[in-house]
Amino acid sequence: MEKVHIEAIAHVPVEAAWDLYMKPEHIVRWNAASEDWHTPRAENDPQVGGTYHARMEAKDGSMGFDLIATYTAVEPGRSFTYEMQDGREVLAAFEAVDDGTRITLDFDPEAQNPREFQQQGWQAILDNFVRYAEGLEA
Repeated sequence: MEKVHIEAIAHVPVEAAWDLYMKPEHIVRWNAASEDWHTPRAENDPQVGGTYHARMEAKDGSMGFDLIATYTAVEPGRSFTYEMQDGREVLAAFEAVDDGTRITLDFDPEAQNPREFQQQGWQAILDNFVRYAEGLEA
């Protein structure tokens, strides 16, 4: 199945975008697709064989899940690939552009939800990251 593609431009330098995307103390501040969700806990060890773990929950406590993945490739400041527990793969790239950093994500969709729903959800999270990063750099 073809990967889902999303991207956004953050008006911050690549080094800042990478750090804000990868450090757990920042992940918990931006990793949500909507105002009624949050990430109360995150751990990240961005090296080959290292683990990414984010606990995502509805703020009302009605549901939640753990996104756990293992890094299979990491080029610090440039890109990473990780594999989620269900075998799906995510590729991320950070590219310097004239006005900041282009962040692209390509991921294998899961079978339970429509492709468009997944694309919208992941895009919302990435857009939330951009707002967070630009707010800190302002």
